[in-house]
Amino acid sequence: MADFPVEQILKGAKHAIENSEYLPTLHRMIECCQAGLIEFGLPAPHDAYIEACQAPSPKSAQHWSHPAVYLAGRDSDWFFLANNQERITWPVYREHYQRYCAAVLRGEELLIPAPEAIEKEAAEPLSKDEQMTELKKLREESGL
Repeated sequence: MADFPVEQILKGAKHAIENSEYLPTLHRMIECCQAGLIEFGLPAPHDAYIEACQAPSPKSAQHWSHPAVYLAGRDSDWFFLANNQERITWPVYREHYQRYCAAVLRGEELLIPAPEAIEKEAAEPLSKDEQMTELKKLREESGL
């Protein structure tokens, strides 16, 4: 149950109680919480973690199952996720993901920032005289 934000647990509990005659088991509560995330297009927390860890670079240009997956990965630090063991990175990622899930449940819209664009116009090459001047400066600076 620690994988889910408090809002999702409350929503899952309400759903479980309304749709069954008995109090829900732990397994039933987990199912209800996961079903609630799916309604918002959010993957289960560990599935989101795996998606974030396996995504190639550039991260912002990838197709994400939900913006919360990308944002939690970004906040966890991509380098940290890629270079440490799951037992270290999973709790960090889960905390960020829960925060974004809670924001989605509150009705906030999450957006992935657009990837940085490459310059449209290439710089004009230097003329032969300018190239020679720059080369001369480099030789003087380097002591050649």
